[in-house]
Amino acid sequence: MTPKLSIVVPTFREVRNLESLSLALDTVLRKQGIEYEVIFVDDDSNDGSKELGAQLAQHLPVRMIVRRNEKGLATAVLHGLDAARGELVLVMDADLSHPADRIPEMVAKLESGAHDFVLGSRYIAGGSLDASWTWFRHLNSKIATWLALPLTRVRDPMSGFFAFRRAAMPERRLLSPIGYKIGLELLVKGEFKNPGEVAIHFADRVRGESKLSWKEQVHYLRHLRRLYQYRFPFLAEFVQFGVVGASGFMVDLLLYLGLQSLAGASHVTARALAFWGAASWNWAWNRVLTFSLRRKTRKRIQWPAFLLTSLLGFAINVGSYYVLTTYVPFFDTHKILALGVGVLLGFGFNFVTARLLVFIPYQTEIMEEQRYGHNKNDRHI
Repeated sequence: MTPKLSIVVPTFREVRNLESLSLALDTVLRKQGIEYEVIFVDDDSNDGSKELGAQLAQHLPVRMIVRRNEKGLATAVLHGLDAARGELVLVMDADLSHPADRIPEMVAKLESGAHDFVLGSRYIAGGSLDASWTWFRHLNSKIATWLALPLTRVRDPMSGFFAFRRAAMPERRLLSPIGYKIGLELLVKGEFKNPGEVAIHFADRVRGESKLSWKEQVHYLRHLRRLYQYRFPFLAEFVQFGVVGASGFMVDLLLYLGLQSLAGASHVTARALAFWGAASWNWAWNRVLTFSLRRKTRKRIQWPAFLLTSLLGFAINVGSYYVLTTYVPFFDTHKILALGVGVLLGFGFNFVTARLLVFIPYQTEIMEEQRYGHNKNDRHI
């Protein structure tokens, strides 16, 4: 019989939790009359998980898939979703932190049509966290959540406990998760119009070790960057271009002062050399960060092109300042405002020319592949 619900559980060295989780799921779902299957996707733990999965499969609707050539929570979930047979799919952790008894309510919300994506939420009325959490862990979770809120309309976008209709699964070519927040990836890139949340108590694991590390948190920030580029492509480029420009200003200032104090250069020579150094810095980081989804034009062509447009932008900056302070009485007495106008005009010119002339977009079909993750985003300059 085809199950109504497929439960995907990524695992890595969670053998001590698999039986408890399987029995808890069976108790709750059989009581509610929900036909289900559990798909454990194990990253070759070599801790007895494979053998235990075979034992559980003898009397429970459990499957164990062992991956040997790939690792990572997000890709394990995608692997499990590919193998799912149920009309509805649900993803949860193996560490018993997600309460099995909230699954029937999540299923009911999907079946009623009230919501097309349902999260188990810690941050709505009735939701709670384990009392053992330290203040640092609370702060870490809150900051990660706040960073993701502009991408979604839910209170707990970081939740790894979620369900949706399998037919609503986004195309695989669109998905390029880094790290462990596959639920956020699906929410942002799926066609979900009305996500909902069910309050849960998030329990701390009792057995096994947490897989959350500083490396995973760096992966999360990289993942967020990709998602912002997907959801707000123009704004993401604009903000990143500004951040790179601000760092370039610091490089400019340090070079200007250093060339005078350490190399004995005149202030004019120092100013000229500092500009080229800062502009080169901006080009390098814009290539890696801001416009990483653009065509990788040869460096010996792209670098001088960026320097030239930057020089024109600098001329606009200085020229507008000169014109305003010379011919407009208001700005003659408010030179800081004139300086600000010059900076904005120069920045705007540099951003537009960088987008249109220096960092060339791919053709539409190739850009789609780049934007959705089948690319070499992590390539360095």
